[in-house]
Amino acid sequence: MGDNIKFDLPALMRTGSLDIRTVARNNLSMLVEEYNKLLSKFLKYVPMTKDTLTKISSQKTAESEDFRNMTNISGMLQDIGCSKFTVLFEEIASACKRGHIAFAADCAKSLYIEFDDLCTQIAHSKMEASEDATVAVEDASIENYETQSLKKILQLLDYEEAKRKLRILVVDDAPVIIKTISSVLNTEYKVYGMTDPTKIEGFLKQVTPELFLLDYKMPGRNGFELVPIIRSFKDHKETPIIFLTSLGTADHVSAAFALGACDFIVKPFQGNILREKVAKHIVRKKLF
Repeated sequence: MGDNIKFDLPALMRTGSLDIRTVARNNLSMLVEEYNKLLSKFLKYVPMTKDTLTKISSQKTAESEDFRNMTNISGMLQDIGCSKFTVLFEEIASACKRGHIAFAADCAKSLYIEFDDLCTQIAHSKMEASEDATVAVEDASIENYETQSLKKILQLLDYEEAKRKLRILVVDDAPVIIKTISSVLNTEYKVYGMTDPTKIEGFLKQVTPELFLLDYKMPGRNGFELVPIIRSFKDHKETPIIFLTSLGTADHVSAAFALGACDFIVKPFQGNILREKVAKHIVRKKLF
């Protein structure tokens, strides 16, 4: 793995365990490319670290090489902004040295899952060699932003995130409904429309809406069936879901709320009612 690998900073900023801002504040002269090298170095040690955690989890006595690896990975985690994991690795190493093998094993098992998730997210943020690293700022762009200071680029990304329109996904098999909703909301929000509910997984891998408007009755998958699919995405455990339905019966309303919907709108609806309900529930997700 070369040291010239580029990473998608916006994707990394959505990784809850990474505190890139602290790294930038503590290292004002650090360039984005230098941070990329730290991430590349970290990923090289991941297989060895997972092996060490597996050994400790099975209550095998850690050898000196294992402890050196734990120390190395702790330092790397600190460098990339994962102080939480640094503390956990140090606690496990300390427990092993004191002979508290069972306690260390339990901690290692728990840590392995979170550590693996962190590593997966970082690995998935790698950019293809052919991709140009650019960041859009006020309708312009900074090319090769990896040569800019990390702090400056994070500030620009924060600014862009703060001023963008909130995103809404409308899933309804009737194009006229999607068109109507878009005409009502597109001044204030970025509205995406989908007539085929079976394509929602692919969409959510690319776009992160702040609110869903789901038709109840659709061919292929109804709105109720979409809820567990949406909730299976880490970013959408609590994203507001509003049902669109022509069946405003008590049973359907109760079922919608039981599934975790926050509201419902009976079709046909008035534009002011739609705007009010969306404004009431939509919340900017802290992506960065």
